[in-house]
Amino acid sequence: MIDLQDPIAIRVRGIVNRFGSQTVHDGVDLDVRNGEILGVVGGSGTGKSVLLRSIIGLKQPEAGEVTVFGESMIGKEEDEAQDIRRRWGVLFQGGALFSTLTVAENIQVPLREYYPDLDQTLLDEIAAYKVVMAGLPPEAGPKYPSELSGGMKKRAGLARALALDPMLLFLDEPTAGLDPIGADAFDRLTKSLQQTLGLTVFLITHDLDTLYAICDRVAVLADHQVIACGTIPELLATGHPWIEEYFNGPRGRAATATVDRNRQLGA
Repeated sequence: MIDLQDPIAIRVRGIVNRFGSQTVHDGVDLDVRNGEILGVVGGSGTGKSVLLRSIIGLKQPEAGEVTVFGESMIGKEEDEAQDIRRRWGVLFQGGALFSTLTVAENIQVPLREYYPDLDQTLLDEIAAYKVVMAGLPPEAGPKYPSELSGGMKKRAGLARALALDPMLLFLDEPTAGLDPIGADAFDRLTKSLQQTLGLTVFLITHDLDTLYAICDRVAVLADHQVIACGTIPELLATGHPWIEEYFNGPRGRAATATVDRNRQLGA
């Protein structure tokens, strides 16, 4: 039975993922708290996206357990998992829009899947609302993905992820490829949606500005496991070499300076 009052939205225990002889995860443990934005970072090949896919059921782990809202997701039949899956939305890398569908039609895909009896007028109204919610102009609805900029594709993907009014939002590298102004705008939109809608956000990113600006905690994948999870000061206190290099390198210092400057301006 789904437990929406559980303070832990996602529990990952002992996850093992392999591709042939290559081990990606070897006993990953992670909790995602209800209502937080959790950033997930790690070097190339550490399996950030693989972990996301394991949680949402697109990748079956070799071992371990995943529960979402108190319900086990491993080995669940499709019809049994539907009630949980309609409570989350996913923004894949690059937006992953259907190229032959308009933005509005892309947004309507999950609505048609879970609520096949909705009439077209209501579908169009919901899609138009989600377009605006994602920060797109209303005229973006009838456009095809090929007619959109990179940033607009991301927002269109976000609009589709929000189609079912989810409680849980998965974002995979949402600011990758965006210019600094566009990335900052997307971060602010994510934070605003999280606060307004009470979302729990699982956010994979390599963008230090995003980590400092909107993430409540950060989980670090390395050595086939989550080696640390906490606030950025808590991570730095571990003294782990990779964490030190990641957050205290030139880009990390620049991100810290930006956050401090924004706080001073907002004070």
